[in-house]
Amino acid sequence: MARLEMHFNGTFALKREEVSRILKAASEEKALDDTLESLMERTNLGNAKVGKIKSWAERGGLVKGKHLSPEGKLVWKLDPYLELYITCWLMHFYLSFGSKGLQKPPNTPAEWGGWSYFVYSFLPQYKVFTATDLHNCGSAIFEEKSKVISERFAFILRAYTDSQGLATCGFLTKQDDQYYAYNNNLENYYLVGYFLAKLWERDFGATTSVLTDDILNHKMGLAPVLGIDASTLQSYLNQMETLAIIEQRRAVSPAQIIRRWDDPMTLLEKAYANQ
Repeated sequence: MARLEMHFNGTFALKREEVSRILKAASEEKALDDTLESLMERTNLGNAKVGKIKSWAERGGLVKGKHLSPEGKLVWKLDPYLELYITCWLMHFYLSFGSKGLQKPPNTPAEWGGWSYFVYSFLPQYKVFTATDLHNCGSAIFEEKSKVISERFAFILRAYTDSQGLATCGFLTKQDDQYYAYNNNLENYYLVGYFLAKLWERDFGATTSVLTDDILNHKMGLAPVLGIDASTLQSYLNQMETLAIIEQRRAVSPAQIIRRWDDPMTLLEKAYANQ
C-alpha cells in the first residue's frame, strides 16, 4: 500500500498570509539561511510553525531550498500578499505533485502520496463527494490508520475551500457536506500555457511537437490538474493557438501540437499581465 506523505505541514493549515511572510524573508539578503530564532523574528511565526509554513511555500512552488524559486520571485514582485487567483492556481499546480515536483510521473498517482492521489485519481472519478467518500476511498489505498487518513485529507479539503487558502481559484467548492470538483472556467490561457510548458518539459523535454492525444489524455497531465475533461482541454488548446502559444496540426491524422514558446516563465509573466 502507498504512503500518504502528507505530514509536512504538521497541524498547520495553508494560509496565504503566512506563506507571504516566508516569501518576504526569502526575498531578503539573508533569505532563509538564518537561525531559527532570527527567522521566527523576521516572519513573526512561532517555533513550531515557521518550518511548517516554509514547507507550504516549498510544496506550492514558491520557495526552493532557502531562496525564492523563479516563480516565487515573480509572485513576490507582482502579488506579494498572494491575493490573485493566478497565484492560487500556481500553488495548486505544484501542490498536486506532492513532494516530487515535476519529476517523471509514477505508475499510479498514489505513489506520490495523498495530494497526487486526490487530484489525479480521486477527483476525475468523483466530481461530487463527501469527506467520508474521500476517506473510504483513500483507506483502501494508503497504509496509515483511518484517523490519520481522515485528518490528512481534511487539510487538502480545507486548503481548497478556506478563504485564507486557495478558494479563489475555485478548483473545489463546498455546500453543506458536499464538495464539488468543478472548474470555475479558468480563462487565463497564458496561465494554462505556462502549465502546459512545465508539463511539456517534464514529459517531452526539448521536443518541439507531440501528439495531441498525449496532451489530452495524460493521467497526470493538464486536464486533471485543471479539473476538466479532454474535450474542454481541447477548447483551451484552441484558445492558446489564437495567442500563438502553440500551433495545432489537425488536417492529417494523428493530430499534433507544436510549441511556440521559448521560456515558460514568459507565459507566467503574461498570465499576470492579463489577469
